[in-house]
Order: sequence, then C-alpha cells, then structure tokens
Amino acid sequence: MPSDARALSLRGVALLLVLFTVGCGSSDVADLEVFVKDKAERPGGLIEPIPTFTAYEAFAYSAAGMRSPFDLPIEVVELTSLRLRSTVAPDPTRAQEFLEQFDLGGLALVGRLERQGTEWALLRDPSGGIHRVREGNYVGLDHGKVVDVGEGYVAIMEIVTDGTTDGWVERPRTLELGTR
Repeated sequence: MPSDARALSLRGVALLLVLFTVGCGSSDVADLEVFVKDKAERPGGLIEPIPTFTAYEAFAYSAAGMRSPFDLPIEVVELTSLRLRSTVAPDPTRAQEFLEQFDLGGLALVGRLERQGTEWALLRDPSGGIHRVREGNYVGLDHGKVVDVGEGYVAIMEIVTDGTTDGWVERPRTLELGTR
C-alpha cells in the first residue's frame, strides 16, 4: 500500500474518532433529565404482599387392588347369581401363555383364518406383534380363555375376583375386528 494512501486512511480514521467523540459530548440530555425528575416526584405505589400457599398434603392411593376404572363394571345382580351357581377359580398350576402378559384392552383383533378345519384369530399385541389364538388359548391379565372364534369377533371368558377374599366369577368379553 503506498504511503500516501496509508496516511489518507489514518487521517480518515482519526477524523471519525473526533466526530464520534464530539457527537457524544454535545448531545442534549435535558429531556432525559426532565423525564427522570418527573418520575421521581410521583408518589410510590404499594407492592402487594407475596401470596401464602397452603402446604402440600400427600394422598395415599388405597384403591390399587380394586377394579380398573377403564374396565366395564360388573353388575351386582349378575355377581350374586353367578356366585350362587358357580364355583370357578383360576388354575394356579397352569402354565401361562404369551398373550396373558397384556391387558385385554391392549389387544386388537386384526384378522381370522382357517386351516385344516381349525379357526384361528389373529391378535395384535401393544408392541405390534401378531399372534394366532384359537378356542382354548388364554389371553389377557384376568385368566381370559378363548371360547369362540367367529366371523369378526373373538369371545373370551375371564375369571375375575368378585371383591371378596376368595370368590371368583366369570366375565364374558369380546374382541371385535377393527375396534381399536
């Protein structure tokens, strides 16, 4: 870079610095001083006190052993008639099948097929797996036994507690094609 050009650029920078310094020093702040004085003369307001909060009260959930609120309720009249004529109970020695680890509401009927005279229902589990079941297989958490595989439905008979310590009742359930 030639020396004349360098001297010219240094003079330009020096001129800009002088202009900025003069501009900052000569600004009129009278309107700002009037504004601050006006705000300082106004009376101060009252600040509301911090609201008081009530202490958290812990809730003890005691309905863990009761029927799920998402299951259909069993009518009391049906329970008493079933109890009088039925002495059902789940078989504790029976080996559990794979689909008994899922809630019946999480299973969906997705199809039906027939092979060599046996009707099979195709059930989808919550993780997306497809499983074949036929009459006599067990599904669901409540000892549900498949009692019929029909055109577009699977009939299941569950064994659920009747609310007493040792009483059990049968509860019919149905999975229909395309309901989930």
